[in-house]
Amino acid sequence: MSAAEGPLVVGVDTSTQSTKALVVDAATGQVVAAGQAPHTVTTGAGRESDPRQWWDALCAALRQCGEAAREAAAVSIGGQQHGLVTLDEHGEPVRPALLWNDVRSARQARRLVAELGGPKAWAERT
Repeated sequence: MSAAEGPLVVGVDTSTQSTKALVVDAATGQVVAAGQAPHTVTTGAGRESDPRQWWDALCAALRQCGEAAREAAAVSIGGQQHGLVTLDEHGEPVRPALLWNDVRSARQARRLVAELGGPKAWAERT
């Protein structure tokens, strides 16, 4: 067991660049352990990343935190913005995920908003 004054909590942030994990003493706010592992993302207008990397990066970041991560009483997870992960019938990714910053469909999105009455009308509908 660690020398923490309070329960340990794990904070995880998985972004488009990497997954970071911190183990924090909830009573003092002291960082007890930290880990980080990168993700690769395609460049250009099309932004894609293999979802399997995200899981591997999470496991690697938590391993870097050592035993403290296993002692955690709670886990808090923050993630990147919306993305599209397509899965097969077994829950496995079938292709790289399309990320929130993929702009290949920007022209079609603008056209669709215009066809639906423009930004104000579209906002009122939603």
